[in-house]
Amino acid sequence: MNLKYTISNTAIAFLCCLSIYSQGTLEEYKKAIAIDSLFKNKVFNTPEEFHWMPNNNFWYINNSKQGKAYYLVNTKSLNQRLLFDHKRMAHAINKTLQKHVSAENLKIDDLHYSANENSLKFKFENLVLSCNLNEYNLNVIDSIKNNENRGYWGNRFDETNNKPVLSPDKTRLAFIKNSNLYIRNIKNNEEFQLSYDGALGNYYSSYIKWSPDGKKIMAYKVKPGVEHTLYFVESSPENQLQPKLQSRDYLKPGDELPFKSPQLFIVDSKKHIKIPTEEFNSQFSISDIHWREDSRAFTFEYNQRGHQAYKIIEVDASNGTVKVLVNEMSDTFIDYSSKKYRYDVADGSSIIWTSERDGWNHIYLYNGDGTLKKQVTKGKWVVRKVIHVDEENKEIYFTASGLDKNQDPYFIHYCKIDFEGKHLTRFTSENGNHKVTFSKDYKYYVDQYSRVDMPAISLLKSAKKQNTLLEIQKGDYKELLKQGWKAPEVFKAKGRDGTTDIWGIIIRPTTFDPNRSYPIIEYIYAGPHDSFVPKDFHAYYWSMSSLAELGFIVVQIDGMGTSNRSKAFHDVCWKNLRDGGFPDRKLWMKAAAKKYPYMNVDKVGIHGTSAGGQNAGAALVFNSDFYDVAVSSCGCHDNRMDKIWWNEQFMGYPIGPHYEACSNVVNAHQLKGNLMLILGEIDDNVDPASTMQFVNALIKANKDFELVTIPGMGHSAGGSFGARKRKDFFVKHLHGVTPPKWTEIYN
Repeated sequence: MNLKYTISNTAIAFLCCLSIYSQGTLEEYKKAIAIDSLFKNKVFNTPEEFHWMPNNNFWYINNSKQGKAYYLVNTKSLNQRLLFDHKRMAHAINKTLQKHVSAENLKIDDLHYSANENSLKFKFENLVLSCNLNEYNLNVIDSIKNNENRGYWGNRFDETNNKPVLSPDKTRLAFIKNSNLYIRNIKNNEEFQLSYDGALGNYYSSYIKWSPDGKKIMAYKVKPGVEHTLYFVESSPENQLQPKLQSRDYLKPGDELPFKSPQLFIVDSKKHIKIPTEEFNSQFSISDIHWREDSRAFTFEYNQRGHQAYKIIEVDASNGTVKVLVNEMSDTFIDYSSKKYRYDVADGSSIIWTSERDGWNHIYLYNGDGTLKKQVTKGKWVVRKVIHVDEENKEIYFTASGLDKNQDPYFIHYCKIDFEGKHLTRFTSENGNHKVTFSKDYKYYVDQYSRVDMPAISLLKSAKKQNTLLEIQKGDYKELLKQGWKAPEVFKAKGRDGTTDIWGIIIRPTTFDPNRSYPIIEYIYAGPHDSFVPKDFHAYYWSMSSLAELGFIVVQIDGMGTSNRSKAFHDVCWKNLRDGGFPDRKLWMKAAAKKYPYMNVDKVGIHGTSAGGQNAGAALVFNSDFYDVAVSSCGCHDNRMDKIWWNEQFMGYPIGPHYEACSNVVNAHQLKGNLMLILGEIDDNVDPASTMQFVNALIKANKDFELVTIPGMGHSAGGSFGARKRKDFFVKHLHGVTPPKWTEIYN
């Protein structure tokens, strides 16, 4: 036996194994950055929108293998055809507008088709065009002004910038002068003063509402709250050498808020009726002020500070008497920002309202006097959204989740029910996440549904029988599969209570080999305002697919404390955002690793942005028994530093010790593991100081970490630079290898 030969062969075999099973290699990096383009445009026949026309026909854009195809569907003949000749249309646009567009990639929108004239009106770039489809003569009708400045989300509502308000009969103007309410006669220009109690620190708002009969006015006084300004420095502006100081309005938890006091005025008699405020003294907000159509009263909604009470209040216009029509209360919080719905039927003869009072989000019907008439929907499932109220037929259309025990409880289905809570009709039942587009008369609808492992199927259905009339398109992903694409796996495991199912997905690399060992990376966003695990089909999951190619199993999970399940499931987050569903997440990953031993539960990373950035930091501050590596982007690391509405919604008011207990900053000394913090220097969503205070606390605690600050960047995961740093950080600390040089990867 040749010992030297045997040892050489063994060494070669060993080196081959290392080559086969090595992770974080240059080859994997190149695959990771190419995966987006590799999967792009490989799924066909999955149109995104369906546009109904008045005659119950509709049009849509199909992503066919040949390019964009514009189709017209006839609901009577149950057929579909191309809406126009794409080559002739492209030629007409090129000839008329001196453009160079291809027939396969026409980008036109807002189509209006006239069958009688066989003509089409549509938008192309910044123009409105018409085209005769007999001759394909193109005419420019109008130009479109682009208004992309939406303003900053956090700007304070300006109570003084509304113009004078015209009376319903157009004879008088109501306006504010010297902090008080005045009336001017348009014909003779005479004016008189209605209020005398306005002052600079307690002034009348210019948002004035006349009663429909023009005899009364609702105007409210405002006692301003505190001003809170967020400052940051833009270090590298594009238009100058020197840095810029920027500022934003930015209220934070605990800040003093404005107090609004509605007042009633009888115009002709110049009578001022003061409205008692006892029912709405502790204001977070007063909103949706509306007069009844017969001018008998006006209503408004009152959101109590701390969000444990929410009221619909009616004020009698004859005497100013206040009546609470709906008094929604909770021992924890009312999810006003996501679940509240109100619809006043027949000028307030009844009120449709949603509530979680029985432990699940459902629809309720109130009488006009504020007495509860009926709980309309019931069961251990949730109403997701009311989409339409048919007053004539006394029916409510809504979406719901959790209707089927054998389906994912987050799948959205479409239903209707009558005002009496009877005759529940389901428009969708197929095992998938549904998106329905109804015709304008609700006689037909397009039902499009998909799952993470199944591309969209689009069907035309009859609303009367809920049966399929025509298969519009069926998603084709054969080309995607040829690229090695692997569908995410839907996985569920029991949560911390041992009975509740926790749902998530598992994403594997295209090179997946069950004989390898894969560290786990969790992409996290545990904001209580929603649920976040994808339910629809996507070829590419930007935060997960690319990372998986580097030799990781990537997961996403909705733990307790997130929304769209029971109220008890949601309440876990209350005054306890540090929880982040982590007890459920750990059990879920352990259960997955038990089923799939190639998932290395001893090497776990996590990353997230914004609220997910807070969660990722909390993984190493409060949960380092399980998580080893974290990348936190633009996180709110102390809820006292973030925006007022989001944090008080779930952390409550007043500010108490529970805010500190949940703070990554206060508890930074507990951090264990490898942490990277990514920060955009001009983030005006989450105060950048929140990350820097976390940094300061970590330094004081003598903790090792990495900080990546990106000039000119706002609220984000770090852009392409942040993505590179994130990949390298996980490869280094989970695979234990030095990443390739960027010049080798990205050139």
